[in-house]
Amino acid sequence: MKFCRRCQWTKEMFDKELLKLEEYIERIPEEERVSDEEYVRRLMLCDACSFMRGGMCGRCGCYVALRAAKRQQYCPDVHKKW
Repeated sequence: MKFCRRCQWTKEMFDKELLKLEEYIERIPEEERVSDEEYVRRLMLCDACSFMRGGMCGRCGCYVALRAAKRQQYCPDVHKKW
């Protein structure tokens, strides 16, 4: 059985991790990032996906916000949404 470290996080730990993720996304060079409109579109599609698990993709285990922000990334589902 896989162990999920995140399940044992406190709210403070989770908030700190989200802040680090947001800071990382902001540091992605503009030429490697999608437009704001595309980013929102991708996140909306992921939010409606049955594989979405608390900000993480149940298909690949990535942070959806990070994958959606990068131009070269794609939806890992068999039926790609973006």
